Amino acid sequence: MAFFNSSSGGESLFRNPIALDYDYQPKLVKYREAEMKQVAAAIRPLLQKRSGRNIFIYGPSGVGKTVAVRNLLQELEQETDEIIPFYINCWKSDTSFKVLLQMCDAIGYRFTQNKRTEELFDVVKKEINKMAAVIVLDEVDKLEDADLLYNIAEDVFNKSIVLITNRKEWITELDGRVKSRLTAEMLEFRPYNLSETRGVLQHRLEFVFAQGAWEADAFEAVVQKAASMQDIRAGLYLIKEAANTTEERNSGKVNATDVAVALRKLDEFSIKKSDDLEGEERFILNIVKKNNNRRIGDIYAAYKEAGGGIAYKTFQRRIAKLEDDRFISTEKITGGSEGSTTIIKVGQEKKLTEF
Repeated sequence: MAFFNSSSGGESLFRNPIALDYDYQPKLVKYREAEMKQVAAAIRPLLQKRSGRNIFIYGPSGVGKTVAVRNLLQELEQETDEIIPFYINCWKSDTSFKVLLQMCDAIGYRFTQNKRTEELFDVVKKEINKMAAVIVLDEVDKLEDADLLYNIAEDVFNKSIVLITNRKEWITELDGRVKSRLTAEMLEFRPYNLSETRGVLQHRLEFVFAQGAWEADAFEAVVQKAASMQDIRAGLYLIKEAANTTEERNSGKVNATDVAVALRKLDEFSIKKSDDLEGEERFILNIVKKNNNRRIGDIYAAYKEAGGGIAYKTFQRRIAKLEDDRFISTEKITGGSEGSTTIIKVGQEKKLTEF
């Protein structure tokens, strides 16, 4: 039996499927003009050979924070060669050393082997201080320490630092000396409303499919679900999966039944599983699973007994990250013979609806 006969199934519904990827960078970022204008204003002094302003961007997942900022970086690259754009995702590069490796790669410096963090910073600092830079740290709350932020703010001359996170409270948790050096403006990205959600998804739909490829009620079902979840990425997932189902039944038009199949897949789909965690966070989560529904102090003691080496304050920050990513939940208990404490419970695997 021929499972991969290229002649079967007819022409694909998808004209440009890459536009449905989460990392796709559209030329037009709809409904984020005001936010982009504020970020651009913080960066613009660099074009006049002056230091720019720093900005702290926060808001839930799937509301266009990363897309808007990366769009601005692309425009800046087209405008001038005298400003170095750095974009670092701190989920992937979660230490000062890893961030600096990414920055060295961006400036074309390859002699990083056996270099210490301080040496790499000196290389990056020297290069930036010849020109200017926009330094974007996305998912900055995943960064293990804030020393690099302090050093950049203190020792790099003409720069704008753009920090992006889902967690507004992260900025309040920063060390006071770092916060005072950054003096970052606050910028909130609010969730798209129903009309905006429809507009964003319609724009992608027109780019990916031929006119008439979707029945109106099928598309509206996607819009309503994405709007209720306040996450554009959920809509992109549903569009792709519904169209895949349509192709599997050799049809040329996506209908409400195809969307219903995609909705069932959405409930089962997990963007991030515990197996994706690295190093210390996975270790801590395993300790929590063995000590479910216990006080944080007891879990920390179990962590130390199992060979864990981080200090209690750092442990609390790791617990906060796991809670933010919905791997665990916490409950504050006040009063009682032992005073206030925190109870930690294991959560469910994160789904797209929660990412």
